[in-house]
Amino acid sequence: MPGSGTLPAPPSGAQAVHRALGLLHCFHDNGPDLSASELARRMGLSVSTAHRLARTLVATGFLDQDERTARYRLGPAVAELGQLTFHQRGLHLAGPELDRLARRTGATADLAIRSGPQAVILVGGSVLPSTGLGLRRPLHSTALGKVLLAWPSPTEPPLSGPLPAYTARTLTDSAALDAELALTRERGHALNDGESAAGVRTLAVPVLDHTATARFALAVRSTPAHLTDEALPRVLAHAHACAAALTVLLLPPDQR
Repeated sequence: MPGSGTLPAPPSGAQAVHRALGLLHCFHDNGPDLSASELARRMGLSVSTAHRLARTLVATGFLDQDERTARYRLGPAVAELGQLTFHQRGLHLAGPELDRLARRTGATADLAIRSGPQAVILVGGSVLPSTGLGLRRPLHSTALGKVLLAWPSPTEPPLSGPLPAYTARTLTDSAALDAELALTRERGHALNDGESAAGVRTLAVPVLDHTATARFALAVRSTPAHLTDEALPRVLAHAHACAAALTVLLLPPDQR
């Protein structure tokens, strides 16, 4: 079975590109270096095909290969492009705003984008200082994900497939999720009340572009004891103020 390198089916004639990108996705979990056989298993390919793809990526700088072990890791081209897109998106400007929001609310503040069926946290308190990696969270069970689904990009496919339960509160029925997204759009924010993990309460708001699409989702996360019903209006006001600032800071370069 294909593993963590699995991507949506490619358009006709793009199989090699699709497989190469899938190979890079195999390194998402920040685990140890991978051999050609491990890449093949994760991708559902033959070892010879995985090795050929990996060698092509090594030649272009997207993978490195350890000469002693022959195992692969992400290469300098990935780091360079990552830094470039981080700055092009203005994300280096978001950190101080999120820090300010965290201080004002006494909670963790995060900023995320959509990546397939998950919300990927790019900046904020959930980004690990040791690796620079944030969390990848399911869309249907998180406040960040609900925001990204409620104000979707026209290029993103709708969420499909089963909705796994993470707690007894997780919405696993598509109709119930659609109703929750409608409520999210109506009130202008999303809530996650123990749907992803017990003892966690999160409020999220969209950072909208000129087409009313959520380019990013902004979340404030803590415990139900801290984010009480009485505290939510104050926290929501701070979150909306931060989102308004980020709307300007995170404009594409040609719109700044």
